[in-house]
Amino acid sequence: MKDLNKIFFFLSIVAIFLTSCSDDKSGKSKFLTKLVEVSEDGTSATTLFKYNGNEIVNIDGVELHTDFTYTNGMISKISTLDKATKLSSTVEYSYDTDKLIQVLSPGNYVINYIHNTDETISYEKKSLNSGNQDSKLYHGILYFKNENLVKDERILDDTAAGVVSKYTVSFQYDSKNNPFYSILGYSKLLDHNEVISLNNMVSNVAESSIANSADQIISSAKFYKGTFKYDTEDYPTEQLTETGKSGYLKSQYFY
Repeated sequence: MKDLNKIFFFLSIVAIFLTSCSDDKSGKSKFLTKLVEVSEDGTSATTLFKYNGNEIVNIDGVELHTDFTYTNGMISKISTLDKATKLSSTVEYSYDTDKLIQVLSPGNYVINYIHNTDETISYEKKSLNSGNQDSKLYHGILYFKNENLVKDERILDDTAAGVVSKYTVSFQYDSKNNPFYSILGYSKLLDHNEVISLNNMVSNVAESSIANSADQIISSAKFYKGTFKYDTEDYPTEQLTETGKSGYLKSQYFY
């Protein structure tokens, strides 16, 4: 699970830089080819992106190499290799027409999605053992506005009896082009959180609370804020983080 956490952290970091908008000023999508991230200690890491038309082929970073597989124009599999350990993992995506209904990491976890009539999306995540027997982890609802994920509400299912644990993240966006959005099928990957959105996330608030049977409540909140610089076509060229959420202070984008 530690390796999986690292894999999805990596995908979350690179994902925010891949989406491109269909309504940019030139009328043409731009695709990120290189991302340079500078950490707090001054060291930098370079990630390269390869495409076939508007399909993402692979992402090659310092620690991880990720390959994407398409089926009928949708991303059906993401395979990730940890360069240090030589261990690989696979995440499979299933759809009903063009809507994601399941994310499966064999022997690790499964996420099932239900698309509601009010345009929210309900989901449930379960852990899987080697025999694919499941155990509930949490369930929640995703809220969207103007093609942006604006809120993720979840309730943990693996808590002790009489304990209710809730977690909510709210997102704020700019009106510029998120350089992953026009990658074919990428916006359907609901497990990639805010990085599938049309625009760039500039802040979020993560709130958690735990209530027990004695009505005692423990709550906390974390705030993240970032700022962008853009080119003449409203694509980001640089991102600065004020709180070091990702471990990097500055990210530079090359197209």
